[in-house]
Amino acid sequence: MSQSQLSYARYGKDNVRLFKVRREENGMQHITEMTVCTLLEGDIEESYTKADNSPVVATDTQKQTVYVLAKQNPVDPPELFAAILGQHFVDTYSHIHVAHVKIVVHRWSRMIVDGEAHPHSFLRDGTDKRTIEVVARRGSGITIKSGIDGLLVLKSTGSAFYGFHRDEYTRLPETWDRILSTEVQNSWQWKQFRDVEQVRKEQDKFNKCYEAARQITIDTFAKENSPSVQATMYNMCDQILAIAPDTTDIEYTLPNKHYFEIDLSWFKGLKNNGKDAEVYAPQSDPNGLIHCRVSRKEPKAKL
Repeated sequence: MSQSQLSYARYGKDNVRLFKVRREENGMQHITEMTVCTLLEGDIEESYTKADNSPVVATDTQKQTVYVLAKQNPVDPPELFAAILGQHFVDTYSHIHVAHVKIVVHRWSRMIVDGEAHPHSFLRDGTDKRTIEVVARRGSGITIKSGIDGLLVLKSTGSAFYGFHRDEYTRLPETWDRILSTEVQNSWQWKQFRDVEQVRKEQDKFNKCYEAARQITIDTFAKENSPSVQATMYNMCDQILAIAPDTTDIEYTLPNKHYFEIDLSWFKGLKNNGKDAEVYAPQSDPNGLIHCRVSRKEPKAKL
């Protein structure tokens, strides 16, 4: 008799590349490029424990479903498309109880040519990506997490780090002026949605929140005289909660991209430290890694 039991199982199709063009009658075209991952859970244990493939919705079937539903439905905003996909799987297959859909939207921006927006030409003006994670559960509605990943930012001044704990292991000097660079990973959790129709009715807020969160990140990073990465990321979270009242939690993960001064005094006393520093050595590792989640305060109960 077997001494084991299946305690967890999930399977699906990853790295489904999708590009869609939406054409208007006036000649204006809109494009969306994304990578989709679908993962299914449910009454599928016998495909693992008894080599019975009858409950398996083939991963190729999942891929083809992505393409068909992309033809039949809008893919912008991606939160709505992900919700449509997830709900489709739990509605279509009675033995599938949970569908996970992850979408990465690859950045394309419309070209400005002769001072005007070009109707069908685009450029990749940044490496950052828009991210979506949707979970559709039978009888429990839809959860959505939106985000930004890979937004690389740097400022050459306006950042400090001092007053931190010191002991016999501490070698890091305090600084009141340093280069600050990071690759932003930011996400925001939306309130629970009853079903796809509620997502559809509220779809206008998704693109607005994405644009606002990205701009808040950039503006705060640039304008704030940062006392620490921790303080700056908390400030960003607080602002996103304020502009997006239907979000419940905001997260940031910010790795430090270090740039160290190079001592050049060995060469004829050449000064390249402190206020005289101009040449730096970019560092790959090790690096600081700072993370936080900021949640909306629950309203106080009325007495």
